[in-house]
Amino acid sequence: MKSPCIVVFITAKDKKEAKKIAQGLLEAKLIACANIVSGVESFFWWQGKIDSSKEVLLILKTKKNLFKKITLKVKSLHSYQTPEIIALPVVSASKDYLDWVKKSLFN
Repeated sequence: MKSPCIVVFITAKDKKEAKKIAQGLLEAKLIACANIVSGVESFFWWQGKIDSSKEVLLILKTKKNLFKKITLKVKSLHSYQTPEIIALPVVSASKDYLDWVKKSLFN
């Protein structure tokens, strides 16, 4: 089944920050669900050199039309200067799951 849903990935500095971001997005009804994955080791370019960091990954389920609002909310809660906020389309999903996501959100 074709879906208007997306999965959003956000990295955070630690579990406390990840929980704060997840809670804020849930309270605003911008996401239906958040998974927090600890133990992520990230390698990236930052300020002209390769850097690395231990991080926590948030995996969020929502609808595509809420992405801009999610981005604004995350930026207001996040400690990073340039937080990772990326979305991938849900190519297909069960109707029951999609219905639950839609019922859980703001619009």
